Amino acid sequence: MGELLAVCRVHQLLPDAGTVGITAIDKRPVDGRVRAGRYGLYADVQADRQNHGGEEQAVYAYAAEDAAFFEPELEREVTPGLFGENLRTGGLDVSGALIGERWRVGSAVLEVTQPRTPCGTFARRLGSPPRWVRRFTEVGRTGAYLRVVEPGDLAAGDAVEVVARPSHGVSVAGWFRAWNAGPSGFAEGARLGAALVRSADDGELDLSTDMRSRAEKAVARTAASS
Repeated sequence: MGELLAVCRVHQLLPDAGTVGITAIDKRPVDGRVRAGRYGLYADVQADRQNHGGEEQAVYAYAAEDAAFFEPELEREVTPGLFGENLRTGGLDVSGALIGERWRVGSAVLEVTQPRTPCGTFARRLGSPPRWVRRFTEVGRTGAYLRVVEPGDLAAGDAVEVVARPSHGVSVAGWFRAWNAGPSGFAEGARLGAALVRSADDGELDLSTDMRSRAEKAVARTAASS
């Protein structure tokens, strides 16, 4: 069982050099209990709604242990919200969570949907460290997007309890590594992708649209290369 260390919402919209022109990545901790609903935390927003937000990426969680890993190379403290996360956890392997795993946090139930894919906005948020997007990808400490299965209230200090785990065994980090490994990861990606699709078809898992598409592509690209 883990603990919710901080709940973070957008502090202010910032200008950004990306195509949207602004970003809502500036998340900071807030006090008190916060409502988690279908589209995320109350009073939180996303600027780039084509690539962020929606029901399948309603909430983003990141582990304190993963944040601490990056502090030496970033040469700064990775404070809650700095990576754009809504939930900073402790004592829980967020990147190692299974896709479809469910957590009870406060009175809400959240479901892990997919890994975070790093982008240029993320790099600019940190001052554009050299090769940051590639480095974050290589390390695979992605954190996890979640959908809100049961709306409820949550706050720092709440327990994060894993209440359900699917049988497919595919973790967020395991999938992310295989998907991004290039040809050397095709076989593993196909194996994991097939497991996810099979689990979804059996009714055990509600794959996000993006994850279903990628899982099917992983299976198809291996078949095409054989």
